[in-house]
Amino acid sequence: MTGQGKSAIDTLLAESFKELALKHPIEKITIKEITDKAGVIRPTFYNHFQDKYELLEWIIDTQLIAPAEPLIQNGMVNEALVLLFSNIEKEKEFYQKASRLEGQNSFESIAQSCIMKVFLRVFERSAATKKPKYVWLTPERIAAYYAQSMCYIVMNWIQSGMTISARELAEIYDYIIKRSMEDILAEL
Repeated sequence: MTGQGKSAIDTLLAESFKELALKHPIEKITIKEITDKAGVIRPTFYNHFQDKYELLEWIIDTQLIAPAEPLIQNGMVNEALVLLFSNIEKEKEFYQKASRLEGQNSFESIAQSCIMKVFLRVFERSAATKKPKYVWLTPERIAAYYAQSMCYIVMNWIQSGMTISARELAEIYDYIIKRSMEDILAEL
């Protein structure tokens, strides 16, 4: 199968999954339901994904993170955040339902892993040409910190009903991340 054909099937399965998630809790959705809705046979699903959680990871990676990654790579972090948050906002109901997924395959842990991979690529590229100020402060630790902080903000935004715009959330994240705790305490 060509990459384009695989991508079309991946997208078909993702759209089927997202539609089902609007009506049923994700943990109760079966592979058979996904494939029936997509009009493909079960083995097709398993040729593309190990399980529905890998499909959810693919959705996060390709539909949220991938469009924002070139902006992050080019130092346009605020624009990347607005794009990422806007894409979540466009499918508000799906992401609200997905954010309820807890446990070993929680939405938050899957999203954090996806975000960390992008941040790690960015920090490794930057670190490759510089001598670190602190040896302990590795690209992995920096990526994990920023991925965790971003997921905390995004999860709270989603679970509180996305009552502020994607642009305002990006401004808030930028505000928090660029200030020390002392600055925040002085400004509250």
